[in-house]
Amino acid sequence: MLKQRIITALILLPIALCGFFLLEGSGFALFIGLVVTLGAWEWARLAGFSAQLPRVAYAAVVAALAFLLYILPDIAPWVLGAAVLWWAMATFLVLTYPRTSGKWSSVACKLVIGVLILLPAWQGLVEIKRYPMGNWLILAVMVLVWGADIGAYFSGRAFGKRKLAPAVSPGKSWEGVYGGLALTLVIALVVGVVRGWSVKEIFLALVATAIVVFISVVGDLTESMFKRQAGIKDSSNLLPGHGGVLDRIDSLTAAIPIFAVLLWMTAS
Repeated sequence: MLKQRIITALILLPIALCGFFLLEGSGFALFIGLVVTLGAWEWARLAGFSAQLPRVAYAAVVAALAFLLYILPDIAPWVLGAAVLWWAMATFLVLTYPRTSGKWSSVACKLVIGVLILLPAWQGLVEIKRYPMGNWLILAVMVLVWGADIGAYFSGRAFGKRKLAPAVSPGKSWEGVYGGLALTLVIALVVGVVRGWSVKEIFLALVATAIVVFISVVGDLTESMFKRQAGIKDSSNLLPGHGGVLDRIDSLTAAIPIFAVLLWMTAS
């Protein structure tokens, strides 16, 4: 298993880095669209489709919607606004699972939720990429998510006692969340000091970091909730040793659109 994970990572890492940081414009949108389309194919399984035809059809619909968003960029604020509302709702659903699972258990509802998860993530990355320091900003949100995961892993193992959402993911603890948050706040503070930000800028960066980290945890827990409801461990086996695409981007699907909204608010 470890050997598979390493081999897969060594193959995917250069592809991901080139796609994220070397592609521009339509090429970048297409690359992210491919990732989102694969995620949609996996999500159809979580929604209850086991046959390939409806899963491919759902992925095609999501891909078509992403193309529509690309040719209608004025819709972007509405898409990101919908993401804010969805992730607020997702937080509630995760915290109240399984008591409220009946509210979203229908196939139709889960298919709509998949769109609300995947398309804003695509839109958020496209919007972030348009900033003058777009590549660095994309790297920043990834570092925040990865830093939160690393900090949560070690602090959770060392101090974890209080379960975060035991009905959804029994292994996660509040101490892990706090550890991940602490590490990312330190990263943000160091970056702010090194770049010579003002006290106000550093404060805003720390607040934004906390928001992005907490919502990334919700993204992780949300996919876990739907997998638990579907009775499956991994979203697919597309990535040997790593599970599926959604298993690798679940936190990012939540963090990216919120990060994009925060950028827009600070730039306004």
